[in-house]
Amino acid sequence: MQKQKLAAAAKAAFPHTIPILTGFLVLGIAYGIYMKALGFSPVVPILISIFVFAGSMQFVAGSVLTGLFAPVSTFLLTLMVNARHVFYGISMLEKYRDLGKKKFPTVFWMCDESFSINVSAEVPEGVDRGWFYFFVSLLDYSYWVIGTTLGAILGQFIPFDTTGVDFAMTALFIVILVGQWEKEKSHISTLGGLGISLVCLVLFGADNFIVASMVGIVLFLTLLRRPIERRLEP
Repeated sequence: MQKQKLAAAAKAAFPHTIPILTGFLVLGIAYGIYMKALGFSPVVPILISIFVFAGSMQFVAGSVLTGLFAPVSTFLLTLMVNARHVFYGISMLEKYRDLGKKKFPTVFWMCDESFSINVSAEVPEGVDRGWFYFFVSLLDYSYWVIGTTLGAILGQFIPFDTTGVDFAMTALFIVILVGQWEKEKSHISTLGGLGISLVCLVLFGADNFIVASMVGIVLFLTLLRRPIERRLEP
């Protein structure tokens, strides 16, 4: 019975992660090759992906590890780059409340893409909600680690120019956004998020707008929670 429950949850989760599969393999391979170009052993990027799993911050970590030792500035940089996860965590408190032993790995594996899926996907009837969230996060995590491993190995033999490969992440988010837009009964939250992000981009610049955008979006959704819920009612 337990095996059937796990198999059903994994089967339901996998189709939602297919766009992430493509994007993470490409970016993971690029990251593995990038770290090899910086002079690191193939083992280093693989271990970083397994134990850190921080996406864009892992690319930044490459230059940090090859630069001067500056723990304070590195801490602040990491905090700023990944500060959005604070808001992700707050948003998922209710969904992840009763996950039991699955909670820790599901939270650890949470990234932008798994958050986007788990916060909006409709869990099929008969599928365990907790295991669905677990497998979405596990699959996305696995794609990144596999991509990194392939890149670290290929980087030993194949020269590769990673210029522009980071656009794959942007393309991936566009695919996720389009999918959510098609499922939404009301576009208030999406349009509000886009509008607030654009305003913060203009006010704070490309390097500093993410945290301000997340704060603005949380306030926006909090203030308009009731009107949005009423519009979603059947």
